[in-house]
Amino acid sequence: VQLQASGGGLVQAGGSLRLSCVASGRSFRNYSAAWFRQGPGKEREFVAHIHWSGGTYYADSVKGRFTISRDNAKNTVYLQMNSLNPEDTAAYYCAAQMAGQDYWRPNAYGYWGQGTQVTVSS
Repeated sequence: VQLQASGGGLVQAGGSLRLSCVASGRSFRNYSAAWFRQGPGKEREFVAHIHWSGGTYYADSVKGRFTISRDNAKNTVYLQMNSLNPEDTAAYYCAAQMAGQDYWRPNAYGYWGQGTQVTVSS
């Protein structure tokens, strides 16, 4: 499966963005998906995960502000980001796996999209 992420941009603190990740190559409904992010000089960190069954998990730093969702008919996973702050500035990556396990570990995902940059100004 190939993943294409989009929706990043420049936003002021307190603003919102919605990221999209479109999958192609095969049906996405059997895959679990996630968003990770990587800021300058930092390691890639887990943001949110949605299991193929619909269950969701979030990093503590984004809980209550970000929402991950999916539309299997469109082979798309979304990340709605509200109340953004400068600490959210990073390249955001979508990823997919079939197992639905160890959702917080980047190495658990075999499929990755390219990053989409999110920059939050203060």
